Amino acid sequence: MFAVIRTGGKQYRVSPNDVLKVEKIEAEAGTTVTFTDVLALGGEGKLTLGAPVVAGASVTATVVAQDKLDTVIIFKKRRRQNSRRKNGHRQPMTVLRVSEISAA
Repeated sequence: MFAVIRTGGKQYRVSPNDVLKVEKIEAEAGTTVTFTDVLALGGEGKLTLGAPVVAGASVTATVVAQDKLDTVIIFKKRRRQNSRRKNGHRQPMTVLRVSEISAA
């Protein structure tokens, strides 16, 4: 069974026991998070699409860790002006393990 969920402005296709990295969610490591924005459910040869979400469906996941992604380097240079600027950014993210998909 699989589900398509929406979180952090992005869509993810998840199955039970999947580990995924999403935009930061305010939750401690070890707690459970429930997603009710389920856009589609599938499994056993059938597919249920929501309009816009599937009514009564939810995905439960456990927060594994709060982490940061790799550094993205921002480098700006104006040629022949002796002007350059270097900056870095590490986006915060949450690591989740999907435990259950329920289709009420």
